[in-house]
Amino acid sequence: MTQKKFQSGLWSRNVTIQWRVFHMLILNEEQILKSYSMKDAVEDVRKVLKAKEENKIVDVHRTVIDFPDYDASTLYMPSADLVSEVAAVKVVTIFPKNSPKGMPTTQGVLLLTDSENGTHIAMMNASYLTRLRTGALSGIATDYLAKKDATILTVIGTGGMAFEQVLGVLAVRSITKILLVNKTTSKAYRFGEKLEEYGIKIPFEVIEEVSEAVKQADIICCATRSTSAVLDGVNLKPGAHINGIGSYLPSMREIDETSILKAKKIVVDDFNGVKNEAGEFIHAAEKGIWSFDEIYCELGKLVTESRIGREDEHEITIFKSVGAAYYDLAVAKGIFQKAKQQGIGIEIDV
Repeated sequence: MTQKKFQSGLWSRNVTIQWRVFHMLILNEEQILKSYSMKDAVEDVRKVLKAKEENKIVDVHRTVIDFPDYDASTLYMPSADLVSEVAAVKVVTIFPKNSPKGMPTTQGVLLLTDSENGTHIAMMNASYLTRLRTGALSGIATDYLAKKDATILTVIGTGGMAFEQVLGVLAVRSITKILLVNKTTSKAYRFGEKLEEYGIKIPFEVIEEVSEAVKQADIICCATRSTSAVLDGVNLKPGAHINGIGSYLPSMREIDETSILKAKKIVVDDFNGVKNEAGEFIHAAEKGIWSFDEIYCELGKLVTESRIGREDEHEITIFKSVGAAYYDLAVAKGIFQKAKQQGIGIEIDV
Protein backbone atom coordinates (compact mmCIF):
# COMPACT_ATOMS: atom_id res chain seq x y z
CA MET A 1 0.00 0.00 0.00
CA THR A 2 1.16 3.51 -0.73
CA GLN A 3 0.37 6.13 1.88
CA LYS A 4 0.19 9.78 0.96
CA LYS A 5 -1.01 12.90 2.76
CA PHE A 6 -2.49 15.46 0.39
CA GLN A 7 -2.30 19.17 1.17
CA SER A 8 -3.60 20.46 -2.17
CA GLY A 9 -7.00 21.77 -3.18
CA LEU A 10 -8.13 18.26 -4.15
CA TRP A 11 -8.05 16.96 -0.61
CA SER A 12 -9.19 18.23 2.75
CA ARG A 13 -6.22 19.06 4.91
CA ASN A 14 -4.93 16.38 7.25
CA VAL A 15 -6.77 13.64 5.36
CA THR A 16 -4.60 10.62 4.66
CA ILE A 17 -5.65 8.53 1.65
CA GLN A 18 -4.37 5.01 1.07
CA TRP A 19 -4.49 3.00 -2.11
CA ARG A 20 -2.59 0.22 -3.77
CA VAL A 21 -0.70 1.10 -6.94
CA PHE A 22 -2.97 0.49 -9.97
CA HIS A 23 -6.02 0.46 -7.70
CA MET A 24 -8.90 2.36 -9.34
CA LEU A 25 -12.19 3.61 -7.90
CA ILE A 26 -15.21 3.03 -10.16
CA LEU A 27 -18.26 5.27 -9.69
CA ASN A 28 -21.59 4.99 -11.48
CA GLU A 29 -24.21 7.72 -11.83
CA GLU A 30 -26.32 6.54 -8.89
CA GLN A 31 -23.31 6.64 -6.56
CA ILE A 32 -22.41 10.15 -7.73
CA LEU A 33 -26.01 11.30 -7.23
CA LYS A 34 -25.90 10.09 -3.62
CA SER A 35 -22.65 11.79 -2.73
CA TYR A 36 -22.47 15.03 -4.74
CA SER A 37 -24.95 17.89 -5.22
CA MET A 38 -25.46 21.02 -7.28
CA LYS A 39 -24.31 23.04 -4.28
CA ASP A 40 -21.04 21.08 -4.32
CA ALA A 41 -20.68 21.63 -8.07
CA VAL A 42 -21.21 25.39 -7.82
CA GLU A 43 -18.53 25.61 -5.13
CA ASP A 44 -16.01 23.50 -7.09
CA VAL A 45 -16.64 25.30 -10.39
CA ARG A 46 -16.14 28.68 -8.68
CA LYS A 47 -12.76 27.41 -7.45
CA VAL A 48 -11.63 26.28 -10.90
CA LEU A 49 -12.72 29.58 -12.44
CA LYS A 50 -10.42 31.35 -10.00
CA ALA A 51 -7.60 28.87 -10.64
CA LYS A 52 -7.95 29.39 -14.40
CA GLU A 53 -7.65 33.14 -13.95
CA GLU A 54 -4.45 32.49 -11.97
CA ASN A 55 -3.03 30.35 -14.84
CA LYS A 56 -3.04 27.20 -12.71
CA ILE A 57 -5.05 25.09 -15.15
CA VAL A 58 -3.80 23.35 -18.29
CA ASP A 59 -6.51 23.03 -20.91
CA VAL A 60 -6.03 21.32 -24.25
CA HIS A 61 -8.57 21.99 -26.98
CA ARG A 62 -11.13 19.22 -27.29
CA THR A 63 -11.18 16.78 -30.19
CA VAL A 64 -14.58 16.28 -31.82
CA ILE A 65 -15.37 13.36 -34.12
CA ASP A 66 -18.65 13.66 -36.00
CA PHE A 67 -20.80 10.81 -37.27
CA PRO A 68 -23.00 12.50 -39.92
CA ASP A 69 -25.09 9.41 -40.65
CA TYR A 70 -26.37 9.53 -37.07
CA ASP A 71 -26.25 13.31 -36.52
CA ALA A 72 -23.92 12.42 -33.65
CA SER A 73 -20.58 13.37 -32.13
CA THR A 74 -17.90 12.05 -29.77
CA LEU A 75 -15.90 14.58 -27.75
CA TYR A 76 -12.48 13.92 -26.16
CA MET A 77 -11.67 16.50 -23.49
CA PRO A 78 -8.34 16.48 -21.55
CA SER A 79 -7.16 18.89 -18.82
CA ALA A 80 -4.88 19.14 -15.79
CA ASP A 81 -4.78 20.98 -12.47
CA LEU A 82 -1.14 21.73 -11.67
CA VAL A 83 -1.88 22.72 -8.08
CA SER A 84 -3.84 19.63 -7.10
CA GLU A 85 -1.57 17.44 -9.28
CA VAL A 86 -4.46 15.73 -10.97
CA ALA A 87 -5.49 15.34 -14.60
CA ALA A 88 -8.53 14.01 -16.43
CA VAL A 89 -9.86 13.10 -19.82
CA LYS A 90 -13.58 12.95 -20.48
CA VAL A 91 -15.08 11.08 -23.39
CA VAL A 92 -18.68 12.00 -24.12
CA THR A 93 -20.91 10.75 -26.94
CA ILE A 94 -23.98 12.65 -28.15
CA PHE A 95 -26.34 10.52 -30.23
CA PRO A 96 -29.72 12.31 -30.55
CA LYS A 97 -31.31 9.45 -32.48
CA ASN A 98 -30.97 7.17 -29.44
CA SER A 99 -34.08 8.56 -27.79
CA PRO A 100 -36.67 6.54 -29.80
CA LYS A 101 -34.63 3.43 -29.02
CA GLY A 102 -34.96 4.03 -25.30
CA MET A 103 -31.24 4.80 -25.01
CA PRO A 104 -29.67 7.95 -23.54
CA THR A 105 -28.68 10.59 -26.07
CA THR A 106 -25.63 11.65 -24.05
CA GLN A 107 -23.22 9.14 -22.49
CA GLY A 108 -19.83 9.77 -20.97
CA VAL A 109 -17.00 8.48 -18.83
CA LEU A 110 -14.12 10.33 -17.18
CA LEU A 111 -10.69 9.00 -16.26
CA LEU A 112 -9.03 10.75 -13.32
CA THR A 113 -5.24 10.53 -12.98
CA ASP A 114 -2.77 11.40 -10.22
CA SER A 115 -0.35 13.57 -12.18
CA GLU A 116 2.43 13.17 -9.59
CA ASN A 117 2.96 9.48 -10.37
CA GLY A 118 0.67 8.76 -13.34
CA THR A 119 -1.65 6.41 -11.46
CA HIS A 120 -5.19 6.30 -12.85
CA ILE A 121 -7.15 6.67 -9.63
CA ALA A 122 -10.78 6.75 -10.76
CA MET A 123 -13.16 6.05 -13.62
CA MET A 124 -16.60 7.57 -13.30
CA ASN A 125 -19.81 8.04 -15.21
CA ALA A 126 -19.61 11.51 -16.76
CA SER A 127 -23.18 12.09 -17.95
CA TYR A 128 -24.48 13.47 -14.65
CA LEU A 129 -21.10 15.10 -14.06
CA THR A 130 -21.45 17.00 -17.35
CA ARG A 131 -24.98 18.12 -16.56
CA LEU A 132 -23.89 19.24 -13.09
CA ARG A 133 -20.95 21.35 -14.20
CA THR A 134 -22.99 22.96 -16.97
CA GLY A 135 -25.80 23.75 -14.55
CA ALA A 136 -23.28 25.12 -12.07
CA LEU A 137 -21.79 27.39 -14.75
CA SER A 138 -25.21 28.78 -15.64
CA GLY A 139 -25.99 29.22 -11.96
CA ILE A 140 -22.81 31.19 -11.35
CA ALA A 141 -23.34 33.29 -14.48
CA THR A 142 -26.95 33.95 -13.47
CA ASP A 143 -25.79 35.10 -10.05
CA TYR A 144 -23.60 37.80 -11.60
CA LEU A 145 -25.71 38.76 -14.62
CA ALA A 146 -29.42 38.31 -13.82
CA LYS A 147 -31.45 40.84 -11.88
CA LYS A 148 -31.42 40.19 -8.15
CA ASP A 149 -35.22 40.20 -8.07
CA ALA A 150 -35.65 37.85 -11.06
CA THR A 151 -38.59 35.53 -10.43
CA ILE A 152 -39.69 34.00 -13.76
CA LEU A 153 -37.53 31.36 -15.44
CA THR A 154 -38.20 30.20 -19.00
CA VAL A 155 -36.63 26.92 -20.13
CA ILE A 156 -36.44 26.35 -23.89
CA GLY A 157 -35.70 22.70 -24.55
CA THR A 158 -36.51 20.13 -21.87
CA GLY A 159 -34.04 17.41 -22.88
CA GLY A 160 -31.20 15.79 -20.99
CA MET A 161 -29.23 18.94 -20.13
CA ALA A 162 -32.14 21.12 -18.99
CA PHE A 163 -32.88 19.75 -15.52
CA GLU A 164 -29.56 20.81 -14.00
CA GLN A 165 -29.96 24.19 -15.68
CA VAL A 166 -33.01 24.72 -13.51
CA LEU A 167 -31.17 23.52 -10.42
CA GLY A 168 -28.29 25.90 -11.15
CA VAL A 169 -30.62 28.90 -11.44
CA LEU A 170 -32.58 27.90 -8.33
CA ALA A 171 -29.31 27.80 -6.40
CA VAL A 172 -28.88 31.57 -6.87
CA ARG A 173 -32.32 33.12 -7.44
CA SER A 174 -35.75 32.93 -5.76
CA ILE A 175 -37.79 31.77 -8.74
CA THR A 176 -41.59 31.78 -8.31
CA LYS A 177 -42.65 30.42 -11.72
CA ILE A 178 -41.08 28.17 -14.36
CA LEU A 179 -42.23 28.29 -17.99
CA LEU A 180 -41.40 25.25 -20.13
CA VAL A 181 -41.14 25.17 -23.92
CA ASN A 182 -40.41 22.09 -25.99
CA LYS A 183 -41.23 20.94 -29.52
CA THR A 184 -42.99 17.94 -28.00
CA THR A 185 -45.27 19.32 -25.31
CA SER A 186 -45.69 15.93 -23.63
CA LYS A 187 -41.96 15.97 -22.87
CA ALA A 188 -42.31 19.42 -21.35
CA TYR A 189 -45.10 18.20 -19.05
CA ARG A 190 -42.98 15.19 -18.08
CA PHE A 191 -40.12 17.55 -17.30
CA GLY A 192 -42.36 19.58 -15.01
CA GLU A 193 -43.48 16.42 -13.24
CA LYS A 194 -39.83 15.46 -12.78
CA LEU A 195 -39.22 18.79 -11.08
CA GLU A 196 -42.11 18.07 -8.71
CA GLU A 197 -40.85 14.54 -8.02
CA TYR A 198 -37.44 16.02 -7.18
CA GLY A 199 -39.12 18.15 -4.52
CA ILE A 200 -39.25 21.50 -6.33
CA LYS A 201 -42.48 23.18 -5.22
CA ILE A 202 -42.35 26.03 -7.74
CA PRO A 203 -45.36 26.00 -10.11
CA PHE A 204 -44.60 25.28 -13.76
CA GLU A 205 -46.50 26.01 -16.95
CA VAL A 206 -46.03 24.47 -20.39
CA ILE A 207 -46.27 27.09 -23.14
CA GLU A 208 -46.42 26.21 -26.82
CA GLU A 209 -45.45 29.63 -28.21
CA VAL A 210 -41.81 30.47 -27.53
CA SER A 211 -42.48 34.20 -27.94
CA GLU A 212 -45.02 34.14 -25.10
CA ALA A 213 -42.58 32.42 -22.74
CA VAL A 214 -39.75 34.80 -23.66
CA LYS A 215 -41.89 37.92 -23.12
CA GLN A 216 -42.51 36.91 -19.50
CA ALA A 217 -39.00 35.74 -18.63
CA ASP A 218 -36.47 37.36 -16.34
CA ILE A 219 -34.09 34.47 -17.01
CA ILE A 220 -34.04 32.22 -20.08
CA CYS A 221 -32.18 28.91 -20.30
CA CYS A 222 -31.74 27.52 -23.82
CA ALA A 223 -30.74 23.85 -23.90
CA THR A 224 -31.31 22.59 -27.43
CA ARG A 225 -29.29 21.21 -30.34
CA SER A 226 -31.10 23.44 -32.79
CA THR A 227 -29.54 24.58 -36.07
CA SER A 228 -31.72 27.70 -36.10
CA ALA A 229 -32.49 30.30 -33.45
CA VAL A 230 -35.03 29.16 -30.85
CA LEU A 231 -35.97 32.63 -29.61
CA ASP A 232 -36.48 36.11 -31.05
CA GLY A 233 -34.77 38.93 -29.19
CA VAL A 234 -37.60 41.28 -30.14
CA ASN A 235 -39.60 39.59 -27.37
CA LEU A 236 -37.00 40.06 -24.63
CA LYS A 237 -38.14 42.30 -21.82
CA PRO A 238 -35.72 44.88 -20.37
CA GLY A 239 -33.24 43.33 -17.95
CA ALA A 240 -33.60 39.77 -19.26
CA HIS A 241 -30.70 37.35 -18.92
CA ILE A 242 -30.07 34.40 -21.28
CA ASN A 243 -28.06 31.24 -20.60
CA GLY A 244 -27.24 29.46 -23.87
CA ILE A 245 -25.75 26.02 -23.31
CA GLY A 246 -27.17 23.74 -25.99
CA SER A 247 -25.29 24.64 -29.19
CA TYR A 248 -21.67 23.50 -29.22
CA LEU A 249 -20.91 23.13 -32.95
CA PRO A 250 -20.50 25.78 -35.69
CA SER A 251 -23.60 24.37 -37.41
CA MET A 252 -25.82 24.93 -34.35
CA ARG A 253 -27.65 28.10 -33.33
CA GLU A 254 -29.86 28.83 -30.34
CA ILE A 255 -29.59 32.54 -29.64
CA ASP A 256 -30.80 34.81 -32.43
CA GLU A 257 -28.95 37.79 -33.90
CA THR A 258 -31.33 40.33 -32.40
CA SER A 259 -30.58 39.08 -28.88
CA ILE A 260 -26.83 39.13 -29.57
CA LEU A 261 -26.99 42.72 -30.83
CA LYS A 262 -29.25 43.87 -27.98
CA ALA A 263 -27.02 42.40 -25.28
CA LYS A 264 -24.97 44.91 -23.32
CA LYS A 265 -22.80 42.15 -21.88
CA ILE A 266 -21.96 38.77 -23.43
CA VAL A 267 -19.99 36.56 -21.04
CA VAL A 268 -18.55 33.18 -22.05
CA ASP A 269 -17.26 30.14 -20.18
CA ASP A 270 -14.21 29.77 -22.44
CA PHE A 271 -13.30 32.31 -25.11
CA ASN A 272 -11.43 29.96 -27.44
CA GLY A 273 -14.14 27.33 -27.19
CA VAL A 274 -16.89 29.82 -28.01
CA LYS A 275 -14.91 31.33 -30.89
CA ASN A 276 -14.46 27.92 -32.49
CA GLU A 277 -17.71 26.17 -31.59
CA ALA A 278 -20.60 28.53 -30.81
CA GLY A 279 -22.50 28.54 -34.09
CA GLU A 280 -24.74 31.56 -33.48
CA PHE A 281 -21.77 33.79 -32.68
CA ILE A 282 -19.61 32.39 -35.48
CA HIS A 283 -22.46 33.07 -37.92
CA ALA A 284 -22.97 36.64 -36.63
CA ALA A 285 -19.23 37.33 -36.94
CA GLU A 286 -19.08 35.91 -40.47
CA LYS A 287 -22.00 38.13 -41.50
CA GLY A 288 -20.08 41.13 -40.23
CA ILE A 289 -22.84 42.31 -37.88
CA TRP A 290 -20.94 41.42 -34.70
CA SER A 291 -17.37 40.67 -33.61
CA PHE A 292 -15.83 38.37 -31.02
CA ASP A 293 -14.04 41.48 -29.75
CA GLU A 294 -17.42 42.49 -28.33
CA ILE A 295 -17.40 39.63 -25.81
CA TYR A 296 -17.36 41.30 -22.41
CA CYS A 297 -15.25 38.70 -20.61
CA GLU A 298 -14.90 35.09 -19.52
CA LEU A 299 -16.93 34.07 -16.48
CA GLY A 300 -13.81 33.73 -14.33
CA LYS A 301 -13.28 37.49 -14.44
CA LEU A 302 -16.66 38.03 -12.79
CA VAL A 303 -15.84 35.47 -10.09
CA THR A 304 -12.49 37.14 -9.35
CA GLU A 305 -14.21 40.54 -9.52
CA SER A 306 -11.79 41.89 -12.12
CA ARG A 307 -14.88 42.72 -14.20
CA ILE A 308 -18.31 43.88 -13.05
CA GLY A 309 -21.46 41.88 -13.75
CA ARG A 310 -24.88 43.47 -14.10
CA GLU A 311 -24.81 47.23 -13.64
CA ASP A 312 -28.45 48.25 -14.10
CA GLU A 313 -31.97 46.84 -14.23
CA HIS A 314 -32.46 47.29 -17.96
CA GLU A 315 -29.41 45.77 -19.64
CA ILE A 316 -29.80 42.53 -21.59
CA THR A 317 -27.12 39.97 -20.70
CA ILE A 318 -26.06 36.68 -22.25
CA PHE A 319 -23.97 33.82 -20.93
CA LYS A 320 -22.73 31.42 -23.58
CA SER A 321 -21.25 28.05 -22.61
CA VAL A 322 -19.79 25.40 -24.88
CA GLY A 323 -18.01 23.59 -22.06
CA ALA A 324 -14.35 23.03 -21.32
CA ALA A 325 -12.50 20.05 -19.88
CA TYR A 326 -11.29 21.84 -16.76
CA TYR A 327 -14.88 22.26 -15.59
CA ASP A 328 -15.33 18.50 -15.77
CA LEU A 329 -12.05 18.08 -13.89
CA ALA A 330 -13.22 20.44 -11.15
CA VAL A 331 -16.38 18.43 -10.54
CA ALA A 332 -14.59 15.07 -10.91
CA LYS A 333 -12.10 16.06 -8.21
CA GLY A 334 -14.94 16.95 -5.88
CA ILE A 335 -16.82 13.73 -6.64
CA PHE A 336 -13.72 11.62 -6.01
CA GLN A 337 -13.02 13.33 -2.71
CA LYS A 338 -16.62 12.90 -1.52
CA ALA A 339 -16.67 9.25 -2.60
CA LYS A 340 -13.47 8.47 -0.73
CA GLN A 341 -14.73 10.22 2.39
CA GLN A 342 -18.07 8.40 2.28
CA GLY A 343 -16.72 5.01 1.22
CA ILE A 344 -18.75 5.02 -2.01
CA GLY A 345 -17.78 3.17 -5.18
CA ILE A 346 -16.01 -0.04 -6.13
CA GLU A 347 -12.24 -0.41 -6.10
CA ILE A 348 -10.64 -2.67 -8.69
CA ASP A 349 -7.13 -3.61 -9.75
CA VAL A 350 -6.27 -2.58 -13.30
